[in-house]
Amino acid sequence: MVAEASWIEVHGGLSALERLSSDELQEMYTDRLCDQHAPNEARLPSRPSSGPVARRLVLNVLESWELHQHLEAGELLTSELVSNAVRHAAGRTIGLHVSRKPGWLRVEVRDSSRAMPCMILAEAQPVNERGRGLRIVDDLADRWGADLLPRGKGVWFELRIRERH
Repeated sequence: MVAEASWIEVHGGLSALERLSSDELQEMYTDRLCDQHAPNEARLPSRPSSGPVARRLVLNVLESWELHQHLEAGELLTSELVSNAVRHAAGRTIGLHVSRKPGWLRVEVRDSSRAMPCMILAEAQPVNERGRGLRIVDDLADRWGADLLPRGKGVWFELRIRERH
């Protein structure tokens, strides 16, 4: 698996990345995302099955960083951002970043679209669950936003964390 991961990173083998199973993607990126001192991006295919992979990756990171009190919120918020990126961006991959700075946990999902997200303020109809994702993010995250990047955008949320001393 390590040789395959290296080949994908060096050669940008998108078709190879798309052939990996959800379990292989999770195995390939878990250690990298958990290491607070390493480049922390996971490139995932832009497909619905990447949502559960991203959730499991974030859960693994939160557990390894002993941020157990944020497991539920981190999982739900990650799911919303990944779902939006898969549904609305036209690219073939999304990027998942997890980082920590004093007092904050940040999860960012990057995609190739430069269209910025907007929160729908009108009440969603009960039969249509779409359009509520950013409202959930706004309700649960301590901070969230979106940044334009050279090739797309990053939508992120932050959770306030208590540092152990």
